[in-house]
Amino acid sequence: MALLTGPLPLIPPKNQAQNGGSDTSVVALGGGHGLYASLSALRLLTSDLTAVVTVADDGGSSGKLRDELGVLPPGDLRMALSALCDDTDWGRTWRDVMQHRFQSKPGRNSSLDQHAMGNLLIVTLWELLGNTVDGLRWAGALLGARGQVLPMASVPLTIQGRSRKTAEDGTETTHRIAGQSVLATAGMVEDVRLLPENAAACVEALEAIELADWVVLGPGSWYTSVLPHLLLPELRQALCNTPAKRCLAMNLDVNDKEAEGMSAADHLRVISKYAPEFGVDVVLADPTSVGDRDEFEAAATALGAEVVLTRVRASNKQAVHDPLRLAAAFHDVFAGT
Repeated sequence: MALLTGPLPLIPPKNQAQNGGSDTSVVALGGGHGLYASLSALRLLTSDLTAVVTVADDGGSSGKLRDELGVLPPGDLRMALSALCDDTDWGRTWRDVMQHRFQSKPGRNSSLDQHAMGNLLIVTLWELLGNTVDGLRWAGALLGARGQVLPMASVPLTIQGRSRKTAEDGTETTHRIAGQSVLATAGMVEDVRLLPENAAACVEALEAIELADWVVLGPGSWYTSVLPHLLLPELRQALCNTPAKRCLAMNLDVNDKEAEGMSAADHLRVISKYAPEFGVDVVLADPTSVGDRDEFEAAATALGAEVVLTRVRASNKQAVHDPLRLAAAFHDVFAGT
């Protein structure tokens, strides 16, 4: 198709704010629902927004497409694009189209079962264009996305780690596990690494980090969505060397399945352990998610960070970020430095 060759002319120029947004250049890193939350807030502040997304998913629709077609897992990329859809009839409709999952009639099986429409659209563009980044840009143009979405690496990645279990008699055992979908529910995870260890980072992602005013890491599943960005050597180096300010956004639920038994301070210590050279300017957290504040502030200080505690939770009963509250918190963080 000649229409889909050459550079994409439909992406708005960078630093051109829309609907009153600023021209602050922000790169948000993560994956899944955590990155969806941060992007839903950040798109209200700036149109100069880049999402850098994990590519280690191996479950569900993404896992099937990755295994059968040899492509990057598109699921987290799809969610990031959906988060950047504008709040108009066009944007909301395309967000719902991207998130729609096929389901066969009762008693029938279909090869489309549980595939997300957006995953199939993204893979179609990749096959037509022969270029991952160009395919995501065309998808973003179709959706009217406020910002761009990039993969963290140019090849699919595999997450490995060890899961530690304690038996009823107090005996501890560990065993190595591989795969994001398994690791995310293993509990008490340690010794996490990416394979291939020296995979090339997405060049466009490295450039965006270099040119950013702010880099936002998190929230998200700590070992499978947040930490991987610091495990990829080229990406870690870019995050350490960028002149941008760095904000680490904490989870509302700091004790999910892959972070069993961990406190908010423990999450910060994980960052220090795996990337001791990585410094942070601001740690943003909801006060309801922080237990021992003195311990938390000490762990943040070890990262070189100031702690900002503010309400970003949508409900006291749910670990869900409110986009407006989170946007207000990011706005104050960006304006305060």
